[in-house]
Amino acid sequence: MAADSEPESEVFEITDFTTASEWERFISKIEEVLNDWKLIGNSLGKPLEKGIFTSGTWEEKSDEISFADFKFSITHHYLVQEFPDKEGKDEVLEDVIPQSMQDLLCMNNDFPPRAHCLVRWYGLREFVVIAPAANNDAVLSESKCNLLLSSVSVALGNTGCQVPLFVQIHQKWRRTYVGECQGPGVRTDFEMVHLRKVPNQYTHLSGLLDIFKSKIGCTLTPLPPVSIAIRFTYVLQDWQQYFWPQQPPDIDALVGGEVGGLEFGKLPFGACEDPISELHLATTWPHLTEGIIVDNDVYSDLDPIQAPHWSVRVRKADNPQCLLGDFVTEFFKICRRKESTDEILGRSTFEEEGREAADITHALSKLTEPAPVPIHKLSVSNMVHTAKKKIRKQRGVEESPLNNDVLNTILLFLFPDAASEKPLDGTSSTDNSNPPLESEEYNLYNQFKSAPSDSLTYKLALCLCMINFYHGGLKGVAHLWQEFVLEMRFRWENNFLIPGLASGPPDLRCCLLHQKLQMLNCCIERKKARDEGRKTSPSDNVTNTYSGDAGKSGDQLGPDNIKDMDKEKGEVGKSWDSWSDSEEEFFECLSDTEELKGNGQESGKKGGPKEMASLKPEGRLHQHGKLNLLHNGEPLYIPVTQEPAPMTEDLLEEQSEVLAKLGTSAEGAHLRARMQSACLLSDMESFKAANPGCFLEDFVRWYSPRDYIEEEVIDEKGNMVLKGELSARMKIPSNMWVEAWETAKPIPARRQRRLFDDTREAEKVLHYLAVQKPADLARHLLPCVIHAAVLKVKEEESLENISSVKKIIKQIISHSSKVLHFPNPEDKKLEEIIHQITNVEAIIARARSLKAKFGTEKCEQEEEKEDLERFVSCLLEQPEVLVVGAGRGHAGRIIHKLFVNAQRAAAMAPPEEDLKRMVPPEEKRQNLAADFPPAAGRELILRTTVPRPAPYSRALPQRMYSVLTKEDFRLAGAFSSDTSFF
Repeated sequence: MAADSEPESEVFEITDFTTASEWERFISKIEEVLNDWKLIGNSLGKPLEKGIFTSGTWEEKSDEISFADFKFSITHHYLVQEFPDKEGKDEVLEDVIPQSMQDLLCMNNDFPPRAHCLVRWYGLREFVVIAPAANNDAVLSESKCNLLLSSVSVALGNTGCQVPLFVQIHQKWRRTYVGECQGPGVRTDFEMVHLRKVPNQYTHLSGLLDIFKSKIGCTLTPLPPVSIAIRFTYVLQDWQQYFWPQQPPDIDALVGGEVGGLEFGKLPFGACEDPISELHLATTWPHLTEGIIVDNDVYSDLDPIQAPHWSVRVRKADNPQCLLGDFVTEFFKICRRKESTDEILGRSTFEEEGREAADITHALSKLTEPAPVPIHKLSVSNMVHTAKKKIRKQRGVEESPLNNDVLNTILLFLFPDAASEKPLDGTSSTDNSNPPLESEEYNLYNQFKSAPSDSLTYKLALCLCMINFYHGGLKGVAHLWQEFVLEMRFRWENNFLIPGLASGPPDLRCCLLHQKLQMLNCCIERKKARDEGRKTSPSDNVTNTYSGDAGKSGDQLGPDNIKDMDKEKGEVGKSWDSWSDSEEEFFECLSDTEELKGNGQESGKKGGPKEMASLKPEGRLHQHGKLNLLHNGEPLYIPVTQEPAPMTEDLLEEQSEVLAKLGTSAEGAHLRARMQSACLLSDMESFKAANPGCFLEDFVRWYSPRDYIEEEVIDEKGNMVLKGELSARMKIPSNMWVEAWETAKPIPARRQRRLFDDTREAEKVLHYLAVQKPADLARHLLPCVIHAAVLKVKEEESLENISSVKKIIKQIISHSSKVLHFPNPEDKKLEEIIHQITNVEAIIARARSLKAKFGTEKCEQEEEKEDLERFVSCLLEQPEVLVVGAGRGHAGRIIHKLFVNAQRAAAMAPPEEDLKRMVPPEEKRQNLAADFPPAAGRELILRTTVPRPAPYSRALPQRMYSVLTKEDFRLAGAFSSDTSFF
């Protein structure tokens, strides 16, 4: 038994040779991918149209396969096109050669300007490439190359795939491929030679024909004719006499104080260098046959002037330096700086000693306290003034980041009213020096959340942008900002309105800095009106009658909004004289205890409407004209009311946060309603003071007419009469309006607690401005700078009229409006916008460069000018442009002249105009060969159809592509053979 068990144990040690090897698995994976992509069988497409390789859509799909642990990527490249509808055609066309073999002979798409290298070399519309997945991997050994080719050949044979399959070998930068295509009884081998140095015998057509014929090895005599396509490319780098037209900015004009040329408030534009670096002229002979021309190492018939086809492409300079792009980019860089103004201008400049330092701390802490802050105790301005003084002590005036001439020029530009003997009264605080642009352009600030293009904020942004670029960089920005804050303080203290800002409350569509300046202007306006009111003799009542209509706009407004049209109209002529002369009494904020005391006294006095009716009316603005009080028929008077407090978006946000924190409890909701009804309560008190003995119904009829419903009813006597009552929401028990009416006392506006404390708000704004770092400032003003850049680009584009640029500008506006509306846009998105603007600037600069080089403005004939402009436009938008008429057309003659002048300059010869006078025409014709430099690239395509490998084999397409440059020589051959009759 032991002997019998020994053979059984040996069975398990036998190696199973039927298991698939790594090579077989690799082949299987290729076949699987080809099946998944449905690349099996013959699928004939339409004949290729001319230029379809460039104008058509190319797509690709990829997968990953591996040979053992070596990973490859397999990619299918194909031209998207419609296939014929006849599906049963495959059976009839079984013996037809594959589509790719037919494409080898197609002459419609030789030398495509933009395509995959295999498309250019072999003219294929569809192919699959297997390449090492990692960029640094390469298939270098010959045995591995052969193994991969064998795998491809087996996979193609097994699947019946007729799409060419290539394998990339050697390093990727060499772009070396070998491949195969199989069909029924036919096969095409794709082979390649790539050398650094060109053998001398292959630098011309005759040598390349010898290679091609020897490779085909056809024994037929005579040999079928070889079709030849040739392209020579000439490069023009030295433009000569065509200088880059961009004028450098005149910095001296700025320092001299002139506001003209490139001035403060106007952005520069254009490239600092020529954005067109090279012009490539391709001269093509598309259909030649062997024997018609001679091209060998001694003589050549290939004269570029005689070439039937000329095409041109321009090489653009890589990232040309553009003024506008640099301006905006440099300004954007400030956003990333961390230093504060005092650190930039010198930390010690803001250091205070002893009592002064304590005063500053005291002053800044007081800003956050609820009690009113007397102006004389504030030290914010003292701090800045002292800092300025210390700066001047520590360094001379000439050492300041900005010299006086530049600083004065900017300040006069920003504050034109300072040029007159006394600043403007501020009756109209909008600067009208710039005419408004078209509504679409002017209103861009709404989309960008910047500021109107004629506003102070917009001008400040442009000035800081220019200072940053030309005058002192970050230190210059900090210096100008410090001067700007001082000017704001001066205007507040001396009641001078800030120019360049629209009157009214802050515009929430603008950037926060613009809103802050508008808020400061509101404060100055209130303070100025109050001070002027003190100077004139006070009178308690204004009882002018007014015949206007009432309550129309109030229909749509809530309690905290502006009352109605009458009230708005009345505000213009509102008399501040009627208000008290006493600073303590006028709009002063009473302490809580005083307020409670006052409430008790008033409520004791008030009693009811009858007692109120005996009070003396106060604070009347004018008679309503149409409405009378309901209970006594007295005329209803519109009161002098306080203006609602203007708010900036950050204040609104703070307020909403406070209200949200009150919670949803009944107490919180009640407190929230009281806080929101401050303006309503003030107006009720003013109304009661102006109309003693009035009821809530009277107030509602004026303030919110929609909430007073009138109906026609029949009285006891049978007459139709109007009967009115409050709306349903007004009758809700304990609603806000009823509560406010009950607590409201008859106090005229002049004696009420101020809704808007202009002194405190102004100091808040000034403090906010003083503590802004240059980085914060740049963040605030960047939307204005982008806004200005877009307007500049639009203005420059309108001069050139480039359709592609118009589309890009629309995209920039759309993109910017989305990004800039967020409070803190991401740096990456802002960089994208700036990059797009720079790209547009470069495109416009290229258009101007080409127009200057081709002399479009010098054309006398309108038709020629239009043709040239169309040609220049195509050069910008297309990869390659055909020159109509080749060397004999108008554009061709200009291009020829450009090359001739460059050649003359290279040889230190006189320009072409002088040569015409010196050299007879016959001799000039002999020198034509020197009109062009040696060709930078020589491309040839040789095609024929011959039986291979035997004379009785099937006649199949053969093709060889050759490209020869200064440091590169490549042969790419596709040689077909008959696998049935060999």
